[in-house]
Amino acid sequence: MSHKAAEQSRNERRQRAEQAARASGRRRRLRMMIGTASALALVAAVTAMMLTSRPESSDAIRTAPEFTLTDTGGSEHTLAQHRGENVLLYFSEGAGCQSCIVQMGEIEKQAAAFEKLDVTVLPIVMNTREQITADVTANGVTTPFLLDDGTVSEAYGTLGKGMHAELPGHSFVLIDRQGRQRWYGEYPSMWLAPQDLLDEIRSNLSA
Repeated sequence: MSHKAAEQSRNERRQRAEQAARASGRRRRLRMMIGTASALALVAAVTAMMLTSRPESSDAIRTAPEFTLTDTGGSEHTLAQHRGENVLLYFSEGAGCQSCIVQMGEIEKQAAAFEKLDVTVLPIVMNTREQITADVTANGVTTPFLLDDGTVSEAYGTLGKGMHAELPGHSFVLIDRQGRQRWYGEYPSMWLAPQDLLDEIRSNLSA
C-alpha cells in the first residue's frame, strides 16, 4: 500500500470513528432527555394524585334536600321520617369498590358510638339491589343500602367526586335533628377512619 493510500485509509477510519462518537453522543443525550422527561412526568403524576386525593369538607349550613329512596330490604326511607334525629348520609361507588363496603362494615362496628350521638347512618349507592347485595353479603355487612338513581347523589353534590363521573364519590353528609346539613366531607382516598368520622360528627353537631 502506498503512503498516500495508507494516509487516506487512516483518515477514513478517523472520520468513521468521529461519526460514531458523535452518533453515540447524540443517543446518550437523547436518553438523558427522555429519562428527565419521564422523571418529570412521574413527579407530575404523583403530585396530581396527591392533590386529587386530598379530602375536602364544608361546614356550610343549609336545609338538607328531601328525598325518598327504597333500600335493599324493600323499605322506603324519607329524610322527613328521620326528623328529630341526626342523620349521616354515606355516599359511595358501592358495588365493585371493596374499600367502600369495608368502610360501612367498620362503621357498623362503632354502632354504640353512633347511637350515643343519636346518629342514624344511611348508606346510599347508585347500584341495583342485586349488585350491592352481593358485595355487602360477601363482606358481612348488614346495614341496608338505599338505592339511588342519581337524583339524590346529585342533589347533595357528590356526583363525579370519585373515580367515575357518573357515580358518587366517597362522601359523608351530616344532617341535624332540624333537617339542616351541618357538614360535608369528601374523601377521594376512599377511606375515613371511623374514629375520625365520629370526631367530625361531634365537632360539627356541637358547633
